[in-house]
Amino acid sequence: MSLLTSLITATEEHANALPMSPVFYGLIAAAVFVTLGFVVFSYRDVANRHSDKTGPADHDSHTPGH
Repeated sequence: MSLLTSLITATEEHANALPMSPVFYGLIAAAVFVTLGFVVFSYRDVANRHSDKTGPADHDSHTPGH
């Protein structure tokens, strides 16, 4: 074998070595997505909490024609 072939063979043996099992990568990704989902879900009613500031009384106080 040539030197180039030996180097390619040596690097291919260690190219896919992962520090942990691929299943754990999926579990970590799922945990991140669930956490971000809870963060997004926590903002679901923010607009209605301050409806007194943006309610219809705000529009009635404007001068006519504006």
